[in-house]
Amino acid sequence: MKKKAFGRRATTVGVVLAALAAGAIAYSSTAQPAVASQQPATRLGAALHDTLQSYLDTHRTQDRMSTVALRVTYPDRRPATSVSVSTGRAVPDDALWQIGSNTKAFTSVLLLRLEAEGRLSISDKLGKWLPEYSAWRDVTITQLLSMTSRIPDYAQQDAFGEVILDHPATVFTPKRLVSFVADLPLNPIGYGYSNTNYLLAQMIIERVTHDSFDAQLHRHILGPLKMQDTCLPPACPRDTARRMPAGYSGVSALPTWLGKPVPALALSWAQGAGGLIGSLPDLTTWAKALYQGRLLPPTQQRELQSLVSATTGKPIRTVTPQDPVGFGLGIAQRLDAGTGRPVWAYRGETFGFQVLHTYVPDSGLVITLAVNSTANEDTLTGLADTVHRMVDESRSHAGR
Repeated sequence: MKKKAFGRRATTVGVVLAALAAGAIAYSSTAQPAVASQQPATRLGAALHDTLQSYLDTHRTQDRMSTVALRVTYPDRRPATSVSVSTGRAVPDDALWQIGSNTKAFTSVLLLRLEAEGRLSISDKLGKWLPEYSAWRDVTITQLLSMTSRIPDYAQQDAFGEVILDHPATVFTPKRLVSFVADLPLNPIGYGYSNTNYLLAQMIIERVTHDSFDAQLHRHILGPLKMQDTCLPPACPRDTARRMPAGYSGVSALPTWLGKPVPALALSWAQGAGGLIGSLPDLTTWAKALYQGRLLPPTQQRELQSLVSATTGKPIRTVTPQDPVGFGLGIAQRLDAGTGRPVWAYRGETFGFQVLHTYVPDSGLVITLAVNSTANEDTLTGLADTVHRMVDESRSHAGR
């Protein structure tokens, strides 16, 4: 995570955008050990439960975390394993979470579908679709989606930070968000994570289709995949906030927010860069469709999975120990710490939630994890690798 000063106050900006205030279950740093849980009957499920319990016990005070949820979906016909632990009420399998930058792949898929329909090319320059941003007229759609555009991130600007810290429920338009960086020089050449890229991508979708981003999501992704638990605020069902655990900030650079609930639905400033809310079963459905090529023709699927090094910004075929993280078009690949093999994985983070998905291409295994806090350091990726190892060991023992 990167730290950025907002005026005299410092904040942390992670791999995604986030929002603030309003939850249902209060957090206390003196909370008793977790007592509410979802305990599977299988041996693996019990072991995973103990692992999540240990993780929560370790991180709950420092990170203001009170809930951890896990779903493991197997490549065969075995039922999925769902486990959760909490210091308060047990969290159901269909609980809703701010999924953060997991949203970016949805935006990429919509653009790639438009390319497949012949309505645009991802080689098109911004000057064709968004001529009002003349300073960026030579930036291509591909560069937006691969984080190689050099356009600064609005979420790291002091002016934006002052607004969101003082008025967390502010309703933003994409145009206003982009305005925080419209007059800034481009960043140095190479890879640079910028949420502005995906706001511009959203604006292109709306300009090409003459339709809203939300309507396009429902028409081409959420509806066909029957992802009824996924929505983009404010167009969410009335009971959405009630189905969400309260999310909390555990970021020490935000002392005035520590342990305070963030707003469940105030995500207008994330939008196509990180504004979706969804369940772990829905995220599993999405991951399978995304990586198994069910959403795009072969040409666009190859484009989606084309990687640049997150270190140099140069194209790479796959991740290696020298280039351990690669970024595609809204998706990411990394080396699993246990196996040393490439996996598709993305950790979305908001000021109150972290949601991670891992897809293992060798087996089709899907792991989704969610916690109701943001933190100073990423420990969720390590937990996902531990779960992957435990699942592999369980399958190995079963095969003996």
